[in-house]
Amino acid sequence: MLRYRAAWTVFVFPLVWVTADMLMARFLPDGNWGSVAYSQSEFLPILQLISVAGVPGVLFLLMLFASALAMAIALGGTVRHSRRTLLRVALLTAAFIGMGAYRMREPLAGEQVTFGLVAIDDAIGRTASASYSGRIRDQYDAHVASLAASGAQIVVLPEKVAVLSDTQADEWRVHFSDVAKRHRVSLEVGVAVDSAGGNRNYSWVFDSAGQLAVRYHKHYMAPPERGDVPGSLFEVHRIGAQRYGVAICKDMHFAVLGRAYGRLDADVMLVPAWDFGRDAWLGARMTVVRGVEAGYVVVRSARDGLLTVSDAYGRVIAERARASMPGATLLVRTVVPVRVATIYGRIGDAFGWTCVAAFGILLLTTRGKKHAHIGA
Repeated sequence: MLRYRAAWTVFVFPLVWVTADMLMARFLPDGNWGSVAYSQSEFLPILQLISVAGVPGVLFLLMLFASALAMAIALGGTVRHSRRTLLRVALLTAAFIGMGAYRMREPLAGEQVTFGLVAIDDAIGRTASASYSGRIRDQYDAHVASLAASGAQIVVLPEKVAVLSDTQADEWRVHFSDVAKRHRVSLEVGVAVDSAGGNRNYSWVFDSAGQLAVRYHKHYMAPPERGDVPGSLFEVHRIGAQRYGVAICKDMHFAVLGRAYGRLDADVMLVPAWDFGRDAWLGARMTVVRGVEAGYVVVRSARDGLLTVSDAYGRVIAERARASMPGATLLVRTVVPVRVATIYGRIGDAFGWTCVAAFGILLLTTRGKKHAHIGA
Protein backbone atom coordinates (compact mmCIF):
# COMPACT_ATOMS: atom_id res chain seq x y z
CA MET A 1 0.00 0.00 0.00
CA LEU A 2 2.79 2.41 0.90
CA ARG A 3 4.69 1.60 -2.26
CA TYR A 4 1.94 1.82 -4.87
CA ARG A 5 -0.86 3.83 -3.22
CA ALA A 6 -3.38 1.96 -5.39
CA ALA A 7 -6.67 0.30 -4.55
CA TRP A 8 -5.56 -3.10 -5.87
CA THR A 9 -3.02 -3.44 -3.06
CA VAL A 10 -5.91 -4.27 -0.71
CA PHE A 11 -5.66 -7.83 -2.05
CA VAL A 12 -2.00 -8.40 -1.19
CA PHE A 13 -2.48 -9.00 2.54
CA PRO A 14 -5.16 -11.73 2.12
CA LEU A 15 -3.14 -13.35 -0.66
CA VAL A 16 -0.10 -13.58 1.63
CA TRP A 17 -2.15 -15.22 4.39
CA VAL A 18 -3.89 -17.71 2.11
CA THR A 19 -0.62 -18.63 0.42
CA ALA A 20 1.07 -19.33 3.76
CA ASP A 21 -1.96 -21.30 4.97
CA MET A 22 -2.12 -23.41 1.79
CA LEU A 23 1.58 -24.23 1.88
CA MET A 24 1.38 -25.23 5.55
CA ALA A 25 -1.65 -27.43 4.86
CA ARG A 26 0.18 -29.11 1.99
CA PHE A 27 3.69 -29.57 3.34
CA LEU A 28 3.77 -29.50 7.17
CA PRO A 29 3.13 -32.68 9.19
CA ASP A 30 0.56 -30.80 11.29
CA GLY A 31 -0.97 -29.07 8.27
CA ASN A 32 -2.56 -25.67 8.85
CA TRP A 33 -3.47 -26.55 12.43
CA GLY A 34 -4.49 -23.34 14.15
CA SER A 35 -5.45 -21.47 10.97
CA VAL A 36 -7.14 -18.16 11.76
CA ALA A 37 -10.07 -19.35 9.64
CA TYR A 38 -11.03 -21.84 12.37
CA SER A 39 -11.74 -18.90 14.69
CA GLN A 40 -14.97 -18.43 12.70
CA SER A 41 -16.23 -21.97 13.30
CA GLU A 42 -18.99 -20.75 15.60
CA PHE A 43 -20.00 -17.81 13.36
CA LEU A 44 -22.20 -20.07 11.28
CA PRO A 45 -23.31 -17.67 8.49
CA ILE A 46 -19.74 -16.93 7.44
CA LEU A 47 -18.73 -20.56 8.03
CA GLN A 48 -20.97 -21.58 5.12
CA LEU A 49 -18.37 -20.07 2.78
CA ILE A 50 -16.33 -23.16 3.68
CA SER A 51 -18.76 -25.25 1.59
CA VAL A 52 -17.71 -23.26 -1.50
CA ALA A 53 -14.08 -22.20 -1.10
CA GLY A 54 -12.93 -24.16 1.95
CA VAL A 55 -10.72 -22.73 4.68
CA PRO A 56 -8.92 -20.45 2.15
CA GLY A 57 -12.22 -18.70 1.35
CA VAL A 58 -12.96 -17.75 4.95
CA LEU A 59 -9.34 -16.77 5.59
CA PHE A 60 -9.25 -14.57 2.47
CA LEU A 61 -12.45 -12.76 3.45
CA LEU A 62 -11.23 -12.12 7.01
CA MET A 63 -7.93 -10.68 5.83
CA LEU A 64 -9.52 -8.71 2.98
CA PHE A 65 -11.75 -6.87 5.44
CA ALA A 66 -8.80 -6.15 7.72
CA SER A 67 -6.75 -4.93 4.77
CA ALA A 68 -9.52 -2.63 3.51
CA LEU A 69 -10.00 -1.20 6.99
CA ALA A 70 -6.26 -0.52 7.31
CA MET A 71 -6.21 1.20 3.93
CA ALA A 72 -9.16 3.42 4.77
CA ILE A 73 -7.77 4.44 8.18
CA ALA A 74 -4.11 4.90 7.32
CA LEU A 75 -4.19 5.98 3.69
CA GLY A 76 -7.68 7.35 3.19
CA GLY A 77 -6.43 10.76 2.12
CA THR A 78 -3.71 9.54 -0.21
CA VAL A 79 -5.15 6.48 -1.93
CA ARG A 80 -7.89 7.15 -4.41
CA HIS A 81 -11.16 5.42 -3.59
CA SER A 82 -9.72 3.71 -0.45
CA ARG A 83 -12.79 4.37 1.66
CA ARG A 84 -14.97 3.29 -1.24
CA THR A 85 -12.93 0.07 -1.33
CA LEU A 86 -13.72 -0.50 2.35
CA LEU A 87 -17.41 0.00 1.67
CA ARG A 88 -17.34 -2.49 -1.18
CA VAL A 89 -15.52 -5.08 0.93
CA ALA A 90 -18.00 -4.51 3.78
CA LEU A 91 -20.91 -5.05 1.39
CA LEU A 92 -19.25 -8.18 0.02
CA THR A 93 -18.80 -9.53 3.56
CA ALA A 94 -22.42 -8.74 4.38
CA ALA A 95 -23.51 -10.53 1.21
CA PHE A 96 -21.62 -13.68 2.20
CA ILE A 97 -23.12 -13.55 5.68
CA GLY A 98 -26.58 -13.22 4.16
CA MET A 99 -26.01 -16.12 1.77
CA GLY A 100 -24.70 -18.23 4.63
CA ALA A 101 -27.76 -17.49 6.75
CA TYR A 102 -30.00 -18.34 3.79
CA ARG A 103 -28.15 -21.64 3.20
CA MET A 104 -28.81 -22.76 6.76
CA ARG A 105 -32.55 -22.31 6.27
CA GLU A 106 -32.64 -25.42 4.11
CA PRO A 107 -34.32 -28.16 6.19
CA LEU A 108 -32.49 -31.41 6.81
CA ALA A 109 -34.64 -34.49 6.33
CA GLY A 110 -33.64 -38.05 7.00
CA GLU A 111 -33.72 -40.95 9.38
CA GLN A 112 -33.56 -40.35 13.11
CA VAL A 113 -30.48 -42.01 14.65
CA THR A 114 -29.49 -42.18 18.32
CA PHE A 115 -25.77 -41.93 19.05
CA GLY A 116 -24.01 -42.72 22.28
CA LEU A 117 -20.58 -41.21 22.96
CA VAL A 118 -18.20 -42.26 25.72
CA ALA A 119 -14.83 -40.93 26.89
CA ILE A 120 -12.70 -41.90 29.88
CA ASP A 121 -9.48 -39.91 30.18
CA ASP A 122 -7.63 -42.68 32.01
CA ALA A 123 -5.33 -44.49 29.57
CA ILE A 124 -4.43 -48.17 29.36
CA GLY A 125 -0.75 -48.24 28.44
CA ARG A 126 1.32 -51.12 27.12
CA THR A 127 2.54 -52.05 30.63
CA ALA A 128 -0.72 -51.45 32.53
CA SER A 129 -1.62 -54.07 35.11
CA ALA A 130 -4.50 -56.46 34.49
CA SER A 131 -6.48 -55.03 37.42
CA TYR A 132 -6.04 -51.43 36.24
CA SER A 133 -6.93 -52.30 32.64
CA GLY A 134 -9.87 -54.39 33.75
CA ARG A 135 -11.44 -51.55 35.74
CA ILE A 136 -11.33 -49.18 32.78
CA ARG A 137 -12.59 -51.72 30.27
CA ASP A 138 -15.38 -52.76 32.62
CA GLN A 139 -16.40 -49.11 32.90
CA TYR A 140 -16.57 -48.80 29.10
CA ASP A 141 -18.70 -51.95 29.03
CA ALA A 142 -21.05 -50.44 31.62
CA HIS A 143 -21.37 -47.21 29.64
CA VAL A 144 -22.16 -49.10 26.43
CA ALA A 145 -24.82 -51.12 28.25
CA SER A 146 -26.38 -47.98 29.76
CA LEU A 147 -26.40 -46.09 26.45
CA ALA A 148 -27.86 -49.07 24.60
CA ALA A 149 -30.59 -49.40 27.23
CA SER A 150 -31.38 -45.69 26.67
CA GLY A 151 -31.85 -46.26 22.95
CA ALA A 152 -28.40 -45.74 21.43
CA GLN A 153 -28.03 -47.46 18.08
CA ILE A 154 -24.40 -46.49 17.49
CA VAL A 155 -21.86 -46.06 20.30
CA VAL A 156 -18.51 -44.31 19.73
CA LEU A 157 -15.55 -44.77 22.08
CA PRO A 158 -12.42 -42.57 21.90
CA GLU A 159 -9.02 -43.08 20.33
CA LYS A 160 -6.51 -45.45 21.95
CA VAL A 161 -8.71 -46.83 24.68
CA ALA A 162 -5.72 -49.15 25.17
CA VAL A 163 -2.27 -49.91 23.75
CA LEU A 164 -2.21 -53.66 23.12
CA SER A 165 0.06 -56.45 21.99
CA ASP A 166 -1.07 -58.66 19.12
CA THR A 167 -2.30 -61.30 21.55
CA GLN A 168 -4.15 -58.76 23.68
CA ALA A 169 -5.68 -57.22 20.55
CA ASP A 170 -7.18 -60.60 19.58
CA GLU A 171 -8.76 -60.93 23.03
CA TRP A 172 -10.11 -57.37 22.95
CA ARG A 173 -11.68 -57.92 19.51
CA VAL A 174 -13.53 -60.95 20.81
CA HIS A 175 -14.59 -59.05 23.91
CA PHE A 176 -16.03 -56.01 22.14
CA SER A 177 -17.59 -58.18 19.46
CA ASP A 178 -19.55 -59.83 22.26
CA VAL A 179 -20.44 -56.42 23.79
CA ALA A 180 -21.84 -55.16 20.47
CA LYS A 181 -23.79 -58.36 19.87
CA ARG A 182 -25.13 -58.54 23.43
CA HIS A 183 -26.49 -54.97 23.36
CA ARG A 184 -27.40 -54.97 19.64
CA VAL A 185 -25.52 -51.79 18.85
CA SER A 186 -22.97 -50.77 16.26
CA LEU A 187 -19.85 -50.12 18.32
CA GLU A 188 -16.71 -48.16 17.44
CA VAL A 189 -13.59 -48.79 19.57
CA GLY A 190 -10.21 -47.05 19.20
CA VAL A 191 -7.10 -49.08 20.07
CA ALA A 192 -3.38 -49.05 19.36
CA VAL A 193 -1.59 -52.29 18.52
CA ASP A 194 2.12 -52.47 19.41
CA SER A 195 3.64 -55.30 17.39
CA ALA A 196 7.00 -56.29 15.97
CA GLY A 197 6.10 -54.67 12.65
CA GLY A 198 5.51 -51.29 14.28
CA ASN A 199 2.81 -49.47 16.20
CA ARG A 200 -0.55 -48.98 14.51
CA ASN A 201 -3.51 -46.85 15.56
CA TYR A 202 -6.84 -48.49 14.71
CA SER A 203 -10.55 -47.86 14.90
CA TRP A 204 -12.65 -51.02 15.00
CA VAL A 205 -16.32 -50.88 14.09
CA PHE A 206 -18.47 -53.85 15.09
CA ASP A 207 -21.96 -54.26 13.70
CA SER A 208 -24.95 -55.14 15.87
CA ALA A 209 -24.35 -58.84 15.14
CA GLY A 210 -20.85 -58.57 16.59
CA GLN A 211 -19.00 -58.80 13.27
CA LEU A 212 -15.88 -56.66 12.79
CA ALA A 213 -17.16 -54.57 9.86
CA VAL A 214 -14.33 -51.99 9.74
CA ARG A 215 -10.70 -51.88 10.83
CA TYR A 216 -9.55 -48.37 9.98
CA HIS A 217 -5.86 -47.47 10.24
CA LYS A 218 -5.02 -43.84 11.14
CA HIS A 219 -3.38 -41.79 8.35
CA TYR A 220 -1.95 -38.68 10.05
CA MET A 221 0.02 -38.87 13.27
CA ALA A 222 0.21 -36.39 16.14
CA PRO A 223 3.71 -35.47 17.41
CA PRO A 224 3.89 -38.18 20.13
CA GLU A 225 3.18 -40.93 17.57
CA ARG A 226 5.26 -39.80 14.60
CA GLY A 227 7.12 -43.11 14.66
CA ASP A 228 3.93 -45.14 14.15
CA VAL A 229 3.09 -46.87 10.89
CA PRO A 230 0.53 -44.74 8.96
CA GLY A 231 -2.47 -46.12 7.12
CA SER A 232 -3.68 -45.17 3.65
CA LEU A 233 -7.11 -46.75 3.10
CA PHE A 234 -10.54 -45.17 3.56
CA GLU A 235 -13.37 -47.10 5.16
CA VAL A 236 -17.08 -46.55 4.55
CA HIS A 237 -19.65 -48.89 6.11
CA ARG A 238 -23.42 -48.89 5.75
CA ILE A 239 -25.45 -48.86 8.97
CA GLY A 240 -29.15 -48.78 8.25
CA ALA A 241 -29.88 -46.30 5.46
CA GLN A 242 -26.69 -44.24 5.96
CA ARG A 243 -23.08 -44.59 4.90
CA TYR A 244 -20.57 -44.13 7.74
CA GLY A 245 -16.96 -43.12 7.25
CA VAL A 246 -14.29 -43.61 9.90
CA ALA A 247 -11.30 -41.38 10.71
CA ILE A 248 -9.17 -40.88 13.82
CA CYS A 249 -8.52 -37.53 15.52
CA LYS A 250 -5.75 -35.78 13.58
CA ASP A 251 -6.96 -37.23 10.29
CA MET A 252 -9.79 -34.71 10.41
CA HIS A 253 -7.36 -31.79 10.66
CA PHE A 254 -6.65 -32.30 6.95
CA ALA A 255 -9.18 -31.10 4.41
CA VAL A 256 -7.90 -33.53 1.79
CA LEU A 257 -8.98 -36.50 3.91
CA GLY A 258 -12.32 -34.99 4.85
CA ARG A 259 -13.05 -34.25 1.19
CA ALA A 260 -12.08 -37.80 0.21
CA TYR A 261 -14.85 -39.14 2.43
CA GLY A 262 -17.25 -36.71 0.78
CA ARG A 263 -16.35 -38.20 -2.60
CA LEU A 264 -17.11 -41.62 -1.13
CA ASP A 265 -20.59 -40.33 -0.19
CA ALA A 266 -20.21 -40.69 3.56
CA ASP A 267 -23.31 -39.33 5.31
CA VAL A 268 -21.71 -39.50 8.77
CA MET A 269 -18.14 -39.55 10.08
CA LEU A 270 -17.35 -41.50 13.25
CA VAL A 271 -14.24 -39.93 14.79
CA PRO A 272 -12.56 -41.35 17.90
CA ALA A 273 -10.04 -38.83 19.22
CA TRP A 274 -7.50 -38.07 21.93
CA ASP A 275 -6.79 -34.38 22.44
CA PHE A 276 -4.36 -32.56 24.73
CA GLY A 277 -6.83 -30.84 27.06
CA ARG A 278 -6.01 -27.22 26.20
CA ASP A 279 -6.77 -27.77 22.52
CA ALA A 280 -10.15 -29.41 23.13
CA TRP A 281 -12.24 -26.67 21.52
CA LEU A 282 -9.94 -26.29 18.52
CA GLY A 283 -9.69 -30.03 17.88
CA ALA A 284 -13.47 -30.35 17.95
CA ARG A 285 -14.11 -27.29 15.76
CA MET A 286 -11.56 -28.25 13.10
CA THR A 287 -13.47 -31.50 12.76
CA VAL A 288 -16.78 -29.62 12.59
CA VAL A 289 -15.36 -27.63 9.66
CA ARG A 290 -14.64 -30.85 7.76
CA GLY A 291 -18.34 -31.63 7.99
CA VAL A 292 -19.24 -28.28 6.41
CA GLU A 293 -16.68 -28.73 3.62
CA ALA A 294 -17.96 -32.14 2.58
CA GLY A 295 -21.57 -31.99 3.80
CA TYR A 296 -21.86 -34.71 6.44
CA VAL A 297 -22.69 -35.23 10.12
CA VAL A 298 -19.72 -35.65 12.45
CA VAL A 299 -19.76 -37.73 15.65
CA ARG A 300 -16.53 -37.20 17.63
CA SER A 301 -15.64 -38.73 21.00
CA ALA A 302 -12.40 -37.42 22.49
CA ARG A 303 -10.38 -38.26 25.56
CA ASP A 304 -8.95 -35.06 27.08
CA GLY A 305 -11.32 -33.22 24.78
CA LEU A 306 -15.00 -32.91 23.94
CA LEU A 307 -17.79 -35.27 22.97
CA THR A 308 -19.38 -33.52 19.99
CA VAL A 309 -22.10 -34.15 17.41
CA SER A 310 -22.43 -31.60 14.58
CA ASP A 311 -24.40 -31.38 11.33
CA ALA A 312 -23.48 -30.57 7.73
CA TYR A 313 -23.88 -26.82 8.37
CA GLY A 314 -21.51 -26.77 11.34
CA ARG A 315 -24.24 -26.56 13.97
CA VAL A 316 -23.19 -28.31 17.17
CA ILE A 317 -26.18 -30.46 18.03
CA ALA A 318 -24.82 -31.59 21.38
CA GLU A 319 -21.54 -31.36 23.25
CA ARG A 320 -20.07 -32.38 26.59
CA ALA A 321 -16.63 -32.28 28.20
CA ARG A 322 -14.80 -35.56 28.84
CA ALA A 323 -13.89 -36.76 32.35
CA SER A 324 -11.62 -39.12 34.22
CA MET A 325 -13.01 -42.35 35.69
CA PRO A 326 -15.86 -43.13 35.57
CA GLY A 327 -15.81 -40.93 32.46
CA ALA A 328 -18.46 -38.99 30.57
CA THR A 329 -21.23 -40.01 28.18
CA LEU A 330 -23.49 -38.21 25.73
CA LEU A 331 -26.75 -39.52 24.25
CA VAL A 332 -27.95 -37.70 21.12
CA ARG A 333 -30.93 -38.39 18.89
CA THR A 334 -30.74 -36.45 15.64
CA VAL A 335 -31.71 -36.46 11.98
CA VAL A 336 -29.07 -37.97 9.72
CA PRO A 337 -29.74 -36.85 6.13
CA VAL A 338 -28.08 -37.98 2.96
CA ARG A 339 -24.81 -36.09 2.50
CA VAL A 340 -25.31 -32.47 1.47
CA ALA A 341 -23.45 -31.91 -1.81
CA THR A 342 -21.06 -28.93 -1.71
CA ILE A 343 -19.13 -26.96 -4.30
CA TYR A 344 -15.95 -27.45 -2.28
CA GLY A 345 -16.53 -31.19 -2.44
CA ARG A 346 -16.31 -30.96 -6.24
CA ILE A 347 -13.54 -28.39 -6.76
CA GLY A 348 -11.47 -28.75 -3.58
CA ASP A 349 -8.89 -26.05 -2.97
CA ALA A 350 -9.15 -24.48 -6.42
CA PHE A 351 -9.70 -21.06 -4.84
CA GLY A 352 -6.77 -21.50 -2.46
CA TRP A 353 -4.33 -22.52 -5.21
CA THR A 354 -5.58 -19.64 -7.37
CA CYS A 355 -4.58 -17.31 -4.53
CA VAL A 356 -1.14 -18.94 -4.37
CA ALA A 357 -0.71 -18.41 -8.11
CA ALA A 358 -1.88 -14.79 -7.86
CA PHE A 359 0.60 -14.11 -5.08
CA GLY A 360 3.39 -15.67 -7.13
CA ILE A 361 2.52 -13.40 -10.06
CA LEU A 362 2.58 -10.38 -7.75
CA LEU A 363 6.04 -11.30 -6.52
CA LEU A 364 7.33 -11.61 -10.07
CA THR A 365 5.74 -8.42 -11.41
CA THR A 366 6.54 -6.09 -8.50
CA ARG A 367 10.21 -6.94 -7.91
CA GLY A 368 12.57 -4.01 -8.00
CA LYS A 369 9.88 -1.34 -7.81
CA LYS A 370 10.89 1.71 -5.81
CA HIS A 371 9.00 2.84 -2.73
CA ALA A 372 6.72 5.80 -3.07
CA HIS A 373 6.96 8.29 -0.21
CA ILE A 374 3.91 9.64 1.53
CA GLY A 375 4.03 13.08 3.02
CA ALA A 376 3.15 13.91 6.59
